[in-house]
Amino acid sequence: MGSSKKEGGSPRPLTVPEDSSTAGEILPLSEHQSLDVEDASHFADTPRARLARAASTTPKEAVHQVLSSWVSRRFFTGCAVLFPLAVTVYITWWFLTFFDKFFSPLYVAIFKFKVFGLGFITSMLFIFVVGAFAGSWLGGLALQLGEWIIKKLPLVKHIYSAAKQVSAAVNPSNETSASFRECVIVRHPRHGEYAIGFITGQTSLQDDHGQQLDLFSVYIPTNHVYVGDIFLMGRADIIKPNLSVREGLEIVVSVGMALPRTLKSLRPLQPLPPPPR
Repeated sequence: MGSSKKEGGSPRPLTVPEDSSTAGEILPLSEHQSLDVEDASHFADTPRARLARAASTTPKEAVHQVLSSWVSRRFFTGCAVLFPLAVTVYITWWFLTFFDKFFSPLYVAIFKFKVFGLGFITSMLFIFVVGAFAGSWLGGLALQLGEWIIKKLPLVKHIYSAAKQVSAAVNPSNETSASFRECVIVRHPRHGEYAIGFITGQTSLQDDHGQQLDLFSVYIPTNHVYVGDIFLMGRADIIKPNLSVREGLEIVVSVGMALPRTLKSLRPLQPLPPPPR
């Protein structure tokens, strides 16, 4: 009769052979062999190994695995539901408190107590009145006088000029800002890759021979929309999809998760040139 022990009395390590003919037997290793993790890794995912692990799992461990998986899925589902709601509430609350604090001290001094939201309503009415006044003839004259004074100041004039260009781009009453609201797709940064951008201007590149190249200023933002790069591109390098500026911004802010399944080009696509060698 064979024995599973060596002469010294110590048990000999066991192994499970891969041969199906000896599936029911447990054979000993030779004296010069040992079973380590690397040798056993090749059958770690076999049905026999999974069945052995399931049989060795206690009922308490099985319940813990099920509950852990169920709790994990439900937790991340709750995060996915509450995250946009929390961001919306936080931004709305910040917006209310930011404008409410401008006129709230005035009402506290008059009524001797604070009414939350009254300062916010006053701020919105104040902005509306300023917009209505600036649209009138007298308001336009006062605005021009104020700009003339600001442009005489050494440092303030540069800040005001840049801020005015941004505000003019998003001003709905400014007809010259229509190109800013155009969402485009450009080939960037490498061959075969595309990026979403926004046209912010147009210029012409001319040489001494009368040749002219029309270029568009395309702003390609990063995930933080106010940070990005400006590229001058020709008309042939710009693809105009059926996306509004709002939809383009949603795609950028959502890191691409709001991208539609299908995009439609508003004009025939040009064939992609071969990559440079």
